[in-house]
Amino acid sequence: MNKLFSILISVFLLLSISCREKLPLDKDLTKKNYNLINQEGEEVVFPDIIKGSITVMGFIYTHCPDICPMTTHNMYLTEKELKKANINDVKFVALSFDPDRDSPEVLKKFAEVRELDFNYWTLLTGEKSIVYELMKRFDVKAIRTDEITDSEGNYEYSMMHTDRISLIDENGRLRKNYKGSTINIEELVNDIKKLKD
Repeated sequence: MNKLFSILISVFLLLSISCREKLPLDKDLTKKNYNLINQEGEEVVFPDIIKGSITVMGFIYTHCPDICPMTTHNMYLTEKELKKANINDVKFVALSFDPDRDSPEVLKKFAEVRELDFNYWTLLTGEKSIVYELMKRFDVKAIRTDEITDSEGNYEYSMMHTDRISLIDENGRLRKNYKGSTINIEELVNDIKKLKD
């Protein structure tokens, strides 16, 4: 009888722990502030701009020919799925890791072409050292590749980078990472619902 009781207690404890540990990460992003600029040219502070809200954050650059448009579109589709489920309080943030070219005006145009709703979306740029320091908090990397100067003297480059969307809870804690360009949108929506439970 004591053995059966011990087994039942063990099973109960395992179930309790697994219910509490719904998502794989629990990294505090609030320990340091990062001064950035949004698509309107306004100075903002990360993580202050996301505190109190579940946030879906992507890492992009606007000259990207493939992964970044796919990542942004997947975030857009996630927003649409959340609205269908009557979830209208999730924030969407895209941080550019190419601040040399991605000015606020460029980011705003990038967003407008994709019909991103600025009531829910914020696109961020800023000083390169600050942007890259924030990226390290997410373990996101980006390096310039294929640097060329064309016949008119214009310097161009592409970037190799981490393909990433991150889910942040309302307390500013990183809870899960996804491959941005091929994310399972249903999985992300379900993870957001878990955070809201």
